[in-house]
Amino acid sequence: MVSPVKPLIALWRKPGTRRTAGFGVLAMFGLGLGVSFGSWTRACAGTSCPSIGYLETYQPEQAAKFYAADGRLIQDMGISRTVVALEEMSPAIPAAFLASEDRRFFQHPGVDMRGFLRQFRNLALGRRLQGGSTITMQLARNVYTDQLPMEERSVQRKLREIQVALELERTYPKERILELYLNQIFLGGRANGVEEAARRYFGKSAAEVNVAEAATLAGIAPFPNAREPRRFPRQALVHRNTVLNLMRDQGYLTPEDAERWKAFPLEVSTREDFLGYAEYFVEWVRKKLYARFGDELFARGYRVYTTLDLDMQRSAERALEDRLREIESGNRRPDRPIQDFPHITYQEYRDSLGGRPSERSETPYLQGALVTIEAQNGYVRAMIGGRNYSESKWNRATQSDRQAGSTFKPFVYSAAIRAGRPASHIIVDEPISIFQPTTGQPWEPRNFEGDYRGPMSLRHGLRTSRNLIAIQLGREIGVNTVVGEALRFKLSTTIPAVPSVSIGAATVYTLEMVSAYSAFATLGVHAAPLGILRVEDGEGNIVWEPQVRTERVMDEEHAWIMNSMLQDVVNSGVGTAYGAVRNRGRFPWRIPAAGKTGTTNDGTDVWFMGFTPEFVTGVWMGFDRPQRIMDNATGGGLAAPVWATYMNEVYSRRAAPEPWKRPETLITRQVDKFTGYLATRVCPPQERYQEWFIPGTEPTEYCPYHPDPFQFGISSAVDAANPPGGWGAQRHHDHGQDP
Repeated sequence: MVSPVKPLIALWRKPGTRRTAGFGVLAMFGLGLGVSFGSWTRACAGTSCPSIGYLETYQPEQAAKFYAADGRLIQDMGISRTVVALEEMSPAIPAAFLASEDRRFFQHPGVDMRGFLRQFRNLALGRRLQGGSTITMQLARNVYTDQLPMEERSVQRKLREIQVALELERTYPKERILELYLNQIFLGGRANGVEEAARRYFGKSAAEVNVAEAATLAGIAPFPNAREPRRFPRQALVHRNTVLNLMRDQGYLTPEDAERWKAFPLEVSTREDFLGYAEYFVEWVRKKLYARFGDELFARGYRVYTTLDLDMQRSAERALEDRLREIESGNRRPDRPIQDFPHITYQEYRDSLGGRPSERSETPYLQGALVTIEAQNGYVRAMIGGRNYSESKWNRATQSDRQAGSTFKPFVYSAAIRAGRPASHIIVDEPISIFQPTTGQPWEPRNFEGDYRGPMSLRHGLRTSRNLIAIQLGREIGVNTVVGEALRFKLSTTIPAVPSVSIGAATVYTLEMVSAYSAFATLGVHAAPLGILRVEDGEGNIVWEPQVRTERVMDEEHAWIMNSMLQDVVNSGVGTAYGAVRNRGRFPWRIPAAGKTGTTNDGTDVWFMGFTPEFVTGVWMGFDRPQRIMDNATGGGLAAPVWATYMNEVYSRRAAPEPWKRPETLITRQVDKFTGYLATRVCPPQERYQEWFIPGTEPTEYCPYHPDPFQFGISSAVDAANPPGGWGAQRHHDHGQDP
């Protein structure tokens, strides 16, 4: 076989061959240089490269952070990042990143030629581009994501990146470039920048991290989604130790210190604040903020300090969900027999999905809502808008207007007290028929129990929530007067001027009802709901500080009478909420309490509005598409136990508030409970009680059914009927209860 080498050698020895080859090599080199120069000059032609001047005023996007009233983080929205100055970081952080990402950062002009050549070799071999990028180059592609998209793997993009990096280095000092980089870099989860990552992973600021923690952050940087220490602790530990070795090799650590820090355990903070709590509340606040700040809210690093009490929120969530599950299991009321629940339960619905997410806003299972405000200032301390925010973002506390049922009745009674009726005013509980012009048919309402009990005082009518008493009282003072009273308490929904409005035919929002009841809790001052204490920008400057809005809607005498009547609802043995609240020690007597149950006639909505001198809470239950919850569903049986359980837990952590103080101007008289007249000596003890009156509204005549034969000749019939301390037949009660 003839060797091919000899002909080649002979060809090389021919005259002119070497000269021709030399020219060829030079030509190829020139061509390559020309192509490279052309590529270099065309890389940033037109507007394909970004403007470096952009960084003069550049501020990385930062999420809006929402904090509870005690400073615990409850939510962030936008890009999770907190910008800090380089000098505010632990010195270990820049050292770790320089050792692992760019050891010659302070020597090169923006491009490290060794890495540059390695990148082109990888391109030529069809390998993935990795390594070799300087910190300046990484900053360029992380800041200018539109012009330098990281998913684009091409020579042109790489050349643009290099040109931008060189321009950055000519324009800004190294320290500014390093600071921008450390605040910009993505470090796994939702953490952008070293400050955010330090707080999420270690529960501390970037200024407080130690060497091992700084090395952990640097080790995450190349592949953050695969080295995030919460999910991949082993990988994070391995790469942390690699960074520590690099820090040792480059003189940042002594060999002894490197070994000591490699032995340091990977301690990831268990405190992730409380992200994901109170989602309905956060969304309610976000809408208010967005209306004021627009998209700026999610880019400027605003810190939103809210009124939320996180401990109360968690207690409320437990109490409501536990009670809803009890109802679904058949336990309608703690002191009543179990009965079957006639609808699909929440758990059955979840099981039917088979793990698939639900995207419906209307849910088929029993729902609940709860709002608590601080009575004096309207601060929203807890808010629940449904059972699962990720499943249904419809906020039933602020967006659903539902029939108020009997929770509306206090506005009827308040209008009557304002009009001069005393709490002893008598209405007869008897059947009525009201012609309806719109239908041409009579309306014949009934009491929930279906019976009629004859003459009854306003106090007793409200305590037992008798429908016929409220309806006739509303007609007596005028339906328009009732509507006007509801508007005085700041209800924004349409209040129809019809007789049925007196028993809650109007629809209301839970949040507005809670706010309305603040006037009963504060003895006359209405507090508008407030969810935001203040908003600060990234530098800590206050950019918005909403003010508390209060307004007196009742004088103290009027309000105390109403408050006293509503205390009877929970304190009296015949009150509609007594069984769920006070009976068997469910809610301690040391805590002053009042409230009102509510049930719609068709049993589709049940309510309890409860309050102490400090907090007003509204609880609602029902279905998104109104339907009967179950037979004999009542607010006292279903909703009131939530309030009692919740408030019991709240006050296990708080001192008991002072009872409501009675205005000294009120006067007291003993009256006959069936007539409303002054009780005489011969009125049966069980038929008379002590009532409080605004001066000028007290009765002046004796009970005509029990005349006192000794009253004639006495100078003051009133004083005779009401000697100091009563007749000694009963104990003095501030609450005006029946003995």
